[in-house]
Amino acid sequence: MDTVLYYLVPTGLVVGSVLFMEWFATWSHEHIMHGWGWGWHKSHHEPHDDALEKNDLYAVVFAGVAIAMFALGHFFWWPLTWLGLGVTIYGMLYFFFHDGLVHQRWPFKHIPRKGYMKRVYQAHRLHHAVQGKDGCVSFGFVYAQPVDKLLKELEENKRSYDPHALKDEDRPAAH
Repeated sequence: MDTVLYYLVPTGLVVGSVLFMEWFATWSHEHIMHGWGWGWHKSHHEPHDDALEKNDLYAVVFAGVAIAMFALGHFFWWPLTWLGLGVTIYGMLYFFFHDGLVHQRWPFKHIPRKGYMKRVYQAHRLHHAVQGKDGCVSFGFVYAQPVDKLLKELEENKRSYDPHALKDEDRPAAH
């Protein structure tokens, strides 16, 4: 029984923290990044050719939190190590889905044409289809609502948006 708990508890902590991070990232994207933290996040909604943007400071902050959790877990309370691992795994998922798949910040380009990856891609394109910080939809990074629901939400927001946001042509997108 001890062996099962030896693996089950850390696994539960890691999986739970990854799931929590998607909720927290969605909440903080909507309420912090599109609220009082817009000063950093605004760079992400404007076209540019730079490799980095001010918005990348959020990744540095979250990496600092994960590093602190590893250190505190090592020296004070062991569950923090596993929670820090979950935060780190979420950061890798964020990098893959958001920076890589959606914003093409990799040296190779891929636009998904079907399935869930296309849904994530389109949902985030719709997030960027609105000018400014108000009226946006789809604040999550790994989970994406169906596109038809997001389009309805945009219509209900009574905000103008770029109707070409779902087109697949290779054009520079606002990062």
